[in-house]
Amino acid sequence: MEALVEFLAKGFMVMLSISMPCVLMAALVGLVVGILQAVTQVQEQTIAAAPKIVIVFLTIVLLGGYFIKVLTNFIFEGTHLAFEIIPRVETFVLPSDYYKYTKPFSAEMQDKINENRDLNKALINKGNIPWDKKALDNKIYVKSKQSPMNDANFIEKLKIESNK
Repeated sequence: MEALVEFLAKGFMVMLSISMPCVLMAALVGLVVGILQAVTQVQEQTIAAAPKIVIVFLTIVLLGGYFIKVLTNFIFEGTHLAFEIIPRVETFVLPSDYYKYTKPFSAEMQDKINENRDLNKALINKGNIPWDKKALDNKIYVKSKQSPMNDANFIEKLKIESNK
């Protein structure tokens, strides 16, 4: 269990190590642009946004290889943990009498089946329809006035005629 918590903490550190350079550069540029705006008394919001976007883009381009290396190492470590370490640790395996202390699934579902009369009837009469067959036979099906699809095109009509 402590290996999983440690891996989760490592995931947070990876997230911080990837996002922190971009955030710090954006903050630094925002500070410099803010000082320049205060000195020149030009208070335009787009002046602050454009340099931040450019600097964050350049940071991602320059440190992209490092970001990819950190992420691949994290993924390799996670797969190693998931497929090599955890299956070999005996404390993660359920004991043989685990189901002695739990309610079996069939008993759990039996309560739901007993509550639902139609489902219970269907399970008792397997292969038979649990509703009234006569009511289904008495229904009349008529073609709707508006078809949901267009008429068949010429090639489809030829195929339909050739199959008859």
